Amino acid sequence: MIKQYSGIAPKGDLLLIQRLCDKLQGKSFVHVNSTREGGGVAEILHRMVPFLNGLGINTRWEVIEGDNSFYEFTKKTHNALQGNKEKFTRKMWNHYYEVNEENSKKLKLGADAVLIHDPQPAPLINFRSKSSKKRGQVWMWRCHIDVANPAGSVWPNLKTYVKDYDAAIFSVPKFAKSLPIDEFIVTPSIDPLSDKNRDLSEDEINEVSEKLNIPRDRPILLQVSRFDVFKDPIGVINAYKIVKKYNDCQLVLAGSPATDDPEGEEVLNKVKEYAGNDPDIHILLLPPDCHKEINALQRMSDVILQKSIKEGFGLTVSEAMWKEKPVIGGAVGGIPLQIIHGITGFVVHSVEGAAFRIRQYLNNPEMSRNMGKRGKEYVRTNFLLTRQIRDYLSVWYSMKNRGKHIIEL
Repeated sequence: MIKQYSGIAPKGDLLLIQRLCDKLQGKSFVHVNSTREGGGVAEILHRMVPFLNGLGINTRWEVIEGDNSFYEFTKKTHNALQGNKEKFTRKMWNHYYEVNEENSKKLKLGADAVLIHDPQPAPLINFRSKSSKKRGQVWMWRCHIDVANPAGSVWPNLKTYVKDYDAAIFSVPKFAKSLPIDEFIVTPSIDPLSDKNRDLSEDEINEVSEKLNIPRDRPILLQVSRFDVFKDPIGVINAYKIVKKYNDCQLVLAGSPATDDPEGEEVLNKVKEYAGNDPDIHILLLPPDCHKEINALQRMSDVILQKSIKEGFGLTVSEAMWKEKPVIGGAVGGIPLQIIHGITGFVVHSVEGAAFRIRQYLNNPEMSRNMGKRGKEYVRTNFLLTRQIRDYLSVWYSMKNRGKHIIEL
């Protein structure tokens, strides 16, 4: 499978992956998260797991299960970690722990390396077998959320579990916390060969345009994201309304439901109500596996936004840049790592700023094309799946060689 990326991904990444896999050949690796469909984590794992298996590392993907109370609690946890004030009770935290305890009896966690994604399965570390450390088993906690300024006691409570891992991995340096364990920074990535990012023919793009009833006779503004208040879909509509006074255009808000996000439907309804009867606002709730449709929407669009007010990373930015599209993102989370302001796109702090940059793109097509080209090369160097696999394997291998100043491959 690695040969498919030759000529696309940087040669250095491919070589390092091969060397690391030689060292880890025959070892086992298990990922655990809370949903198999919806959201960036699931999307990455769908591509990463078969890739690693093809390289001789026995990789599995386990998913924890919970009831409505569990997912409502973990959504509150997510919001509080991103700065929202939420109310928690000891009963909620106890139920959270109990759900993880039940899952620990069902999940197959016997692997050389265990990578736990996000808060939902974090307490699983408490059920690690006592002999696992002696056998050299490595447990890593991977945080995909913006935890720079958590509210209330949510982080101290979560930290009681995180501190027992061998290592913690964050997406952005400013998210890293004070912990008594090793910490690493690994940015997320996109797969250039997936249905969401592969090249599409004009016929394929037109087919999706007709299927979703999106006319291509006027400029299209697009935001792809879960319907979540932190993605600021209302702010995107307000920016579109300002632009519409000067430039005839249309807006597409496209998203998919996630099984671990109970608030999505409520936010979607609010967005629909706010959009009103404007025929040029297209609100699309697509199935989680509509990757080709998202790809086509991005390729037919003239400006792509990710106007988040809180964001873990925002991979839709890299997706858009890979397609050489002009991008605008909120100046939060991992978005400024992807967008070099004025070079590969623009970061903004307000609705008015977003509207100004949209108009700047629409009125300067040559500037838009140049930024798009620079953006694609920046993604090629920094945000492809091969680089993230390289980093995960490097963290794992470094944990097996703790105490060494130089690790030779």
